[in-house]
Amino acid sequence: MWETLNFIGTIAFAMSGVNVALEERYDLMGVYILGFITAFGGGAVRNLLIGLPVEALWDQGVLFTSAFLVMTFVFIFPRLVQWTLLRRGVFFDSIGLGTFSVQGALYAYTMGHPLSACIAAAALTGTGGGMIRDVLAGRKPLFLQKEVYIAWTIIPGIVVGLGWMTSAWELLLIVALVVTLRLCSVYYQWSLPSRLPQKI
Repeated sequence: MWETLNFIGTIAFAMSGVNVALEERYDLMGVYILGFITAFGGGAVRNLLIGLPVEALWDQGVLFTSAFLVMTFVFIFPRLVQWTLLRRGVFFDSIGLGTFSVQGALYAYTMGHPLSACIAAAALTGTGGGMIRDVLAGRKPLFLQKEVYIAWTIIPGIVVGLGWMTSAWELLLIVALVVTLRLCSVYYQWSLPSRLPQKI
């Protein structure tokens, strides 16, 4: 199940990175850089957080190859991914958010880390790659925007971290829930409470 989530999240985030690169009119190298950063950046941050060697990422040769092929295909045939009808590739980003947040929580849980580590791993795995992507693209990171974004990663962090839902179908259900909630937060413009700066 971990490998399945890893593959789905990697491909979804790679396509999200490509969408941003195409919108910014980057060349082919820029497309690859943003795609790889988005797909693997969150995993690198997670590994640093829970004590895994960062170089473990280089053992994922199949994922690197798959991401490379997908990014090349999208670059050559960009119109085939424009059916999402959602701005800034939020459809693929939502899939990546759901799968990687669940994967991060599951990773920390199986290593015997406490609930707090599972929540942090879910948040950083789900948003780390997208955060680095947006910074490199000169954009305001998605998780800092008004629509609810990083808060949805708390759900898999708690549910998986407490061991409530860890079977394959239960994990897929959590992924679907996070993806749906993220898309709804964009479509219906849900936002968390905020305060305006006080005048002195």
